Amino acid sequence: MINFSLRERLALSRRRFITGAAGLCGAGVVLPRGPARALSAPHTDIPLTSSARFSLAVERVPVVAGGRRMTGTGINGSLPAPTLRWREGDTVEIAVTNRLDETTSLHWHGIRLPADMDGVPGLSFAGIRSGATFTYRFPVRQSGTYWYHSHSGMQEQTGLYGALVIDPAGGTERAVDRDYVLVLSDWTDADPEQIVSSLKFQSDYYNFRQRTVGTFVRDAVRDGPGLAVRDRLRWGAMNMAPTDISDVSGVIYTYLMNGQPPETGWTGLFRPGERVRLRVINAASMTLFDVRIPGLTMHVVGADGQDVEPVPVDEFRIGPAETYDVIVQPEGEGPWTIFVQSEDRTGYARGTLATRPGQLGPVPPMDPRPLRTMVDMGMGGMDRGPAGHDRMESGAAMQGDMAGMDMAGDGMRHAARRGAPEAMRMPGMAAHPAPVTQSGAGERLKEGVEVQSIAMMPRNRLTEPGAGLEGNGRRCLTYADLRATRAGEDARPPSREITLHLTGNMERFIWGFDGKKFSEAEPVRLVLGERVRFILINDTMMEHPIHLHGFWSELENGQGAFRPYKHTITVKPGERLSSLVTVDTPGLWAYHCHLLYHMEVGMFRTVVVS
Repeated sequence: MINFSLRERLALSRRRFITGAAGLCGAGVVLPRGPARALSAPHTDIPLTSSARFSLAVERVPVVAGGRRMTGTGINGSLPAPTLRWREGDTVEIAVTNRLDETTSLHWHGIRLPADMDGVPGLSFAGIRSGATFTYRFPVRQSGTYWYHSHSGMQEQTGLYGALVIDPAGGTERAVDRDYVLVLSDWTDADPEQIVSSLKFQSDYYNFRQRTVGTFVRDAVRDGPGLAVRDRLRWGAMNMAPTDISDVSGVIYTYLMNGQPPETGWTGLFRPGERVRLRVINAASMTLFDVRIPGLTMHVVGADGQDVEPVPVDEFRIGPAETYDVIVQPEGEGPWTIFVQSEDRTGYARGTLATRPGQLGPVPPMDPRPLRTMVDMGMGGMDRGPAGHDRMESGAAMQGDMAGMDMAGDGMRHAARRGAPEAMRMPGMAAHPAPVTQSGAGERLKEGVEVQSIAMMPRNRLTEPGAGLEGNGRRCLTYADLRATRAGEDARPPSREITLHLTGNMERFIWGFDGKKFSEAEPVRLVLGERVRFILINDTMMEHPIHLHGFWSELENGQGAFRPYKHTITVKPGERLSSLVTVDTPGLWAYHCHLLYHMEVGMFRTVVVS
């Protein structure tokens, strides 16, 4: 795979934006072996009954992309992989045969199980060699919506992911008439290794939506020339751009729903008045999505597989690896469009709720692209103006803020390391700081090659829906809205705190925790039976969906004992948040960013429980 020239990339951009011709065909994206033909039914359909025994073959799968025959990685001839249905209380056995010419693995995302069944090569699991069969065997201790994917190299990007639906032992609490999974993903024709190489060569390689003279004139008319100039100077001084939303964009990605490209989309049937559950899974490698169904209210009833009190919303953001269950009840025939925009607004996935096959819902216009702000840079005291941009009181304030950025050094810049003031603490966080006991404790985080910036004033952003969603006139879900339907099982307060900074250098595409990539970092050590508070501080200006394998993370979002249990927590730029973890399973566990390329270049830690 060679680097695209500028002309070629612009051509790709035009192809994605105007024609959508790079979409994948078939009833999934998959064509079975032999003559090219569509499957008779999508493999993302939920099986009618649960099973406890499965035989899965990981193999290369022919696909058609933009009229070209290509190869992805799937299971049993399917991409996405088949939806598996389990039942809480059963012991499942999954025999996985590797038909690839390289090692593979399957990780059961969000599932509580023994460490040697978690499926992360190099930790408590050796991987599945080419030609070998490995049988996963473990009891199912939970219910809800989850997913599974490869944890080997870039196989997840090439299609090795599928949905998991687990029935509760006592039957469902919320009866519905229709039940669908919506697996969202980002497909690329390019070699994933080449994408990483391109990002390391030029961090904005896939980002053409930079600010121009035209946007300066527009901003000067709206905000005044002085503010427009100061805004450009601020970003220039930091050698950063407010348009850096996503590392990889619709220039190289086609966004899929259940394997279907936007021009055809996925269709789910219903009758007016029926209650329809949509189990939304973000299986994308690098993309946050914003989901809405224009004209319909969605009631969020599940987050990361766990029941939450219903929250009526018009739209919600879902980070990579997260899942949300929503219930809708269309009274009219529609058709109703399930519209899923990428966060950077460079493309979308599409589905339709229809009363008969063949119907397609209308595609609404894309929302304006978001811009990063000084709040995203961790300058939490600088509020946004009505238009969503940073508000600066005066030129003197501008100079003071820049001086603070340049000279904070051992002072304000490290305030978060010394313990946040009460006003900055998370809802539910203890009023007194507990000991910080992470690798490198006592070492001050310093800017350098692996730390491009340090948040001066990280803040609680749990009541914010995310960049591009604020003030859009729609009811948007926030993390603060999530309230579990029952109190947590462990009422003990944490005995200690572990603070981790999410760090990186966007110019060099370096990512890690506490300024260290995986190869440089010591493991995080936990003691079996203890209760720990993890504090995450995002010093970068990108969201990071952080996934702790093997345990629930109880997000401290102001809901007291009814904190939502999550397996993946998306941390906004400049944000400080916390979660509680009960350390109840021994072994070696992964802790990483679920942006695949961030994880691959170093945003990964090993958690050792003994």
